[in-house]
Amino acid sequence: MYAKCGNIAKALQVFQEVPQKNCLTWTAIICGLALHGNAWDAISYFSEMIRSGLRPDEITFLGVLSACCHGGLVEEGRKYFSQMSFNFNITPQLKHYSCMVDLLGRAGHLEEAEELIRNMTIAADAAVWGALFFACRVHGNVLIGERAALKLLEMDPQDSGIYVLLATMYSEAKMWKEARNARNIMKKRGVEKIPGCSSIEINGIVHEFVAKDVLHPQFEWIYECLVSLTKQLELLMLKCEIPAYGDEFVS
Repeated sequence: MYAKCGNIAKALQVFQEVPQKNCLTWTAIICGLALHGNAWDAISYFSEMIRSGLRPDEITFLGVLSACCHGGLVEEGRKYFSQMSFNFNITPQLKHYSCMVDLLGRAGHLEEAEELIRNMTIAADAAVWGALFFACRVHGNVLIGERAALKLLEMDPQDSGIYVLLATMYSEAKMWKEARNARNIMKKRGVEKIPGCSSIEINGIVHEFVAKDVLHPQFEWIYECLVSLTKQLELLMLKCEIPAYGDEFVS
């Protein structure tokens, strides 16, 4: 509870006060540390758990793999993922594979991530292929990204976000023809892009906004505020000699 509320110090304090720690107790603190990006601490607690003679379960390993993913610890992630099957006879589930694909993808090991998916003992879901697709976008690997996107579209051909991201990936690679084709397929299938929106609750009333919104009854006043804030930011940037957005940032 303390870890999920953001008070990791209190979580650690309570953990240390527990007289008889079991697998659930260790798993809770490991997952809590992983949640807050304390990768090495999570791994340290996992090692201490093993030394204490307790046997980790699939949730414990999910916490350890999440920690490795947050910390970019590729070698450690590979080691613990391997230990699941060989040392503890735990069959990896979709969430474990998703963590590993995310970890490898973030580090640029896209071929290895794709090979891992193809060798999975269970069918990959959208979370697994999505992790690979987004990693391909970051690293500009159109070939693998295209295969991942097609798998995602097989699962949900009405997901507008995949078409848009695929077209964007093509555009970033200056593959204009392929980008147009992706958008044309989207139109032929009757898929419409759902506009992104944000919401805020004021006095129990939820106000929702989309890009270039003119439907809110106070939209004119809202735009006036935005213009005023923009001018204030521009003045502040001039005083602090901060380059405008789009210029090269110099610290």
